[in-house]
Amino acid sequence: MPILIEQIDYKNVKQAGDLVRLLDLYAQDKAGGGQPLPDSVKQTLVSNLAQLPYAISLIAYDGEAAIGLLNGFESFSTFANEPLINIHDVFVIASRRGEGIAQQLLLVIEEIAKARGCCKLTLEVLSGNQKAQNVYKNVDFTAYSLDNTMGEAVFWQKKLS
Repeated sequence: MPILIEQIDYKNVKQAGDLVRLLDLYAQDKAGGGQPLPDSVKQTLVSNLAQLPYAISLIAYDGEAAIGLLNGFESFSTFANEPLINIHDVFVIASRRGEGIAQQLLLVIEEIAKARGCCKLTLEVLSGNQKAQNVYKNVDFTAYSLDNTMGEAVFWQKKLS
């Protein structure tokens, strides 16, 4: 049976439950920080995403089984003066990794981005996550710099709570 990639309808109870379950598995994975999602996040995530018109979630199904997830958010490139999509989460359950599911999710979000007139896709990846980096490279993602003398872009954060 072929893998089916669907854009999540946040009002669809099955898809919403699958989204939360997969994101919780991702959070518990070493690449996701190794801790389960707090109950408060599990209870409100889908309703909060549903309120964001720029949120895009994709889910990979093998039959009825949810096996992969991608969350992205439309944003804006001031330099290009065009929209972009930032991919925030890409996750495939451990037993299905290496089958090209993440690559399929990335190709679908690329088609959505093109249809929306986006100039690019962006994402961040941990420097030690070589497997994910290889997946991203296979679909033509690269580290970037604006000027080689200034080095490559680095993702930073400052937590506010």
